[in-house]
Amino acid sequence: MSKAKKNLTTKRIVDAAMTVLLLCLMAYQVTGEMAHEWIGMGMTALVIIHQILNRKWYGAIFRGKYNPYRTVTTALNILLLLSFALTAFCGMSMSSHAVPFLYGIATVSFVRRMHLSMSHWAFVLMGLHLGMHIPAMTAGLKLNDKTKLIQDGIFTCIGGIGFWLFLKNGMPNYLSFRVPFAFLDYEKAGWLVFLENLATLSFWALIGTRAALICRNAAGKTETKKKPLLPAAGIMAPVIIGIALTLIFPSAA
Repeated sequence: MSKAKKNLTTKRIVDAAMTVLLLCLMAYQVTGEMAHEWIGMGMTALVIIHQILNRKWYGAIFRGKYNPYRTVTTALNILLLLSFALTAFCGMSMSSHAVPFLYGIATVSFVRRMHLSMSHWAFVLMGLHLGMHIPAMTAGLKLNDKTKLIQDGIFTCIGGIGFWLFLKNGMPNYLSFRVPFAFLDYEKAGWLVFLENLATLSFWALIGTRAALICRNAAGKTETKKKPLLPAAGIMAPVIIGIALTLIFPSAA
């Protein structure tokens, strides 16, 4: 295996591990406080490793031309890094187990709200980040039109459920700093918590995938564009499904 392939494989493993830890971090009611803090430390370590592995990307950030895809992914990567950094800093400022000697380095009332919001922004941005890379990662797959249609339909339905759960679980309130505490259901089965978080993350990954296709169409020549409105419709479809589920099940929202 060449060095380039080894580096790519390592990056994929780190990305997968970060995704798993992110889902664990979002399941606070399942893991408990102590495990949450130590998982957070593990996530911080992986984020640092991820940046080291991508050091060449940072070295080229001011070089070359920026097409729509590169512009969006660059902005997304920077915002994701900032959200991770703020989440880690605020978490350490409230730590009682992993790094208790850092407790109180910032006002707890401030970092509690900031940690809650930034962790959810990191969750959303991570989903978008993963989604933006999916078209390139799956470009080698040879699927016929029928299989693609079925696949798109399945992921659209999952994304729609994910958007409904996003609204149902009050995540917009966390993103907008409206509440200082998370309202968690400690009686919900652990497997269901993880499944709901995965569905919600899938919604944002789906949005990222569609956004990547829109960027690719925007950068392509007019004669090479294939159904340019289809990715936009792919974004609207899960949103409509999520809103419809919210209207059908208003008591659950």
